[in-house]
Amino acid sequence: FTDAYSAAPFCSPSRAALLTGRLPARAGLPYVLFPTEHHGLPEAEVTLATLLKARGYATACIGKWHLGWDDPFRPHRHGFDEYFGLPHSNDSNQWPAGEPFMQVMGVEPLPLIDGERVVEAPVDQSTLTRRYTERAVAFIRANRDQPFLLYLPHTMPGSTAHPFSSPAFRGRSRNGAYGDAVEEIDFHSGRLLDALDELGLRDNTLVIFTCDNG
Repeated sequence: FTDAYSAAPFCSPSRAALLTGRLPARAGLPYVLFPTEHHGLPEAEVTLATLLKARGYATACIGKWHLGWDDPFRPHRHGFDEYFGLPHSNDSNQWPAGEPFMQVMGVEPLPLIDGERVVEAPVDQSTLTRRYTERAVAFIRANRDQPFLLYLPHTMPGSTAHPFSSPAFRGRSRNGAYGDAVEEIDFHSGRLLDALDELGLRDNTLVIFTCDNG
């Protein structure tokens, strides 16, 4: 690519555009979703995962979904065989009482979800980058003999007010906690590329790094 643009300056709409190739308003998701909302990316929207699954690809979404969590809007309704991650933003449950929009914020602990099952709540956010990567590598290994789509939207660095990294990366960056989180993503992205090399898949795999908010 010679140019890259995000379709919106915030999470849910830009992710809807990334997966559908449509402007957020046309995809039915022009605003950010908060945990208590009963709305999301409409089931009728065609995603990249839907298209590739129909052509024999194994598909996985590992990371932050943030496109709705009522049943019609979940990853399995949009072409993904597997899901492991957070249903919404990592800062949605951390707004202090009295702040604007507190009435639509989540009141339950931030959950980590495997498929459709909550496996940890509240999630230890400092482990997410590592755990996402481990799950992603396992998915690649399991599907090495067939075409696959891995959509890996990392939770970190997320909000500049809520970046998390594991103890091994804390204090390594001159840009504080945010920089530490970025360095950890960089390290684990290398692990993914190493896995492709190890499995002999690098020359037959398209890897795209992008960002939902530009």
